[in-house]
Amino acid sequence: MPTFGIVLFNPEIPPNTGNIMRLCVNTGCSLHIIKPIGFEINEKAVRRAGMDYIKEIKTSIYDNIDDFLIANNFSRYFLVSKYGEKSYEKYKYKIGDCFIFGSESKGLSNEILKKFENSPRIFIPMTKKSRSLNLANAVSVCIYEALRQNKFQFL
Repeated sequence: MPTFGIVLFNPEIPPNTGNIMRLCVNTGCSLHIIKPIGFEINEKAVRRAGMDYIKEIKTSIYDNIDDFLIANNFSRYFLVSKYGEKSYEKYKYKIGDCFIFGSESKGLSNEILKKFENSPRIFIPMTKKSRSLNLANAVSVCIYEALRQNKFQFL
C-alpha cells in the first residue's frame, strides 16, 4: 500500500519527473501523471534523474483528471499551490492522502481547482520576491512533512 499519492498535472520538465520518480521509490508513494506531458516519459533526462530507481516504480498515466478519479480512491486530496490558503505544515496528514501539483510553468489549472474546490489548498512559505520552488523540491517538502507526521511508519 502506498504511503501517499503524488499527482503531477501536466508536467513539463523531464528531470523534475525523474527526481519525483526516485522520491516515490524511496518513500513508498504512488505516482500519477495527468496528460498532456511536455516530454516523452522514456526521455534520457527522465532516466538520468530517476537513475535505476525508475525501474522499481509503476507510474500511472491518465488522459485526464476524470480518468484518474475513476481509477483511484484516495482519502483526501491536497492541492499544492503558491496561492494556497494555508501553509503545508498546518495540516495533519494521514497515510492514504494525495498531493496534487500543477505544471512547472502554469501551476494548477482552473479545471483542477474547480474539480477539487472542497479540497484544502496548501502552500510552501517563500520570500515575497520568490516566484516558485522547483517542482521536485516542492514535492519533497510536502511528502517528507507528511511522513514525519506519521513517524515514518511505512519506511
